[in-house]
Amino acid sequence: MLHAADHPSSNAGPRRYGQLPDLIVLHYTAMPSCAEAQARLCDPQAEVSAHYLIAETGAVIPLVPEELRAWHAGAGAWGACQDVNSRSLGIELANPGDAPFPEAQMAALEHLLADLRHRWEIPPERVIAHSDMAPHRKTDPGPHFAWQRLHENVA
Repeated sequence: MLHAADHPSSNAGPRRYGQLPDLIVLHYTAMPSCAEAQARLCDPQAEVSAHYLIAETGAVIPLVPEELRAWHAGAGAWGACQDVNSRSLGIELANPGDAPFPEAQMAALEHLLADLRHRWEIPPERVIAHSDMAPHRKTDPGPHFAWQRLHENVA
């Protein structure tokens, strides 16, 4: 169970128009360390956040309550959805963008995705890359991400 103290990022707000999450967007942090990424995701001046940050060690760090709108997706769309932040849960993976994702991190992601998908009734095809909803702007989670493994273990 998550507690209010588990959510250190104030970079969030209410979901618009009563939307509920029906998408999960995967990101990489593109930063040298998980600690630096967490500091940025919790910095009010950065105006960026995610619901969860997963460290290379597999530690899952809750940042924003799922009921709130985290600021992770930015400009882009998925199908008819223009406000992806209001309709999604954002998961950041601590990774500089040019490295493989460690086993512990992938296992933690699989476990978190199974839980989120079950609780919010999100089908596997609604787990997308940041690059899927902003293809001209983003590349994450990038070429090192094991999509095949994810589809086999979380479907």
